[in-house]
Amino acid sequence: MAKQQLRKAETHRALLNASSRAFRSEGFSGVGVDAIAKAAGATSGAFYAHLGSKDGAFHAALELGLNEVIETVPAYQDQHGAGWVEAFARYYLGAAHRKDRACGCAMTAMSPDVARAKPDTRALYDQKMRAIAALIAKGLPGETDVLRLNRAWAFLSVLIGALTTARALSDDQLAETLTSAALPVALAAATGGFLS
Repeated sequence: MAKQQLRKAETHRALLNASSRAFRSEGFSGVGVDAIAKAAGATSGAFYAHLGSKDGAFHAALELGLNEVIETVPAYQDQHGAGWVEAFARYYLGAAHRKDRACGCAMTAMSPDVARAKPDTRALYDQKMRAIAALIAKGLPGETDVLRLNRAWAFLSVLIGALTTARALSDDQLAETLTSAALPVALAAATGGFLS
């Protein structure tokens, strides 16, 4: 019985990870259930048994992806101290992150599809993005909680918008120019260069 439960848990994890990679890389409409199941080494029947539906898989993959950000932000704050904002922004806008769509940030990769998702998925997104903004705000300068939170939202908006646009460009040099131009804007937004 324990062996069967372990195998079931492994299948669930494989399907969730395959869903996450597929939705980040190809978008909701760019991938089907059969392709996700195949990538996980499972059957379509197993997909439905574990994740319920394509919408259910997207919801679970979104939660997984945004939880990764919730874990990453404090890790950057601990590891980089006062320089965490710049370290995080450089990583986020960097070429390696830009080119790794399947394992890149769910905030950038999945937000466009969330805008067309079911209400429960949009509510999950709101909840997780509020948590991410609050974590970022804790590590920013500012006299009030409201000011720090405003700076966090501005910082996130610049990063997500710049990465989304850079990934859409076919010219790699132009994408590099865009992200290089966005970096100081993101840092200014986070540290009070624009909002006071």
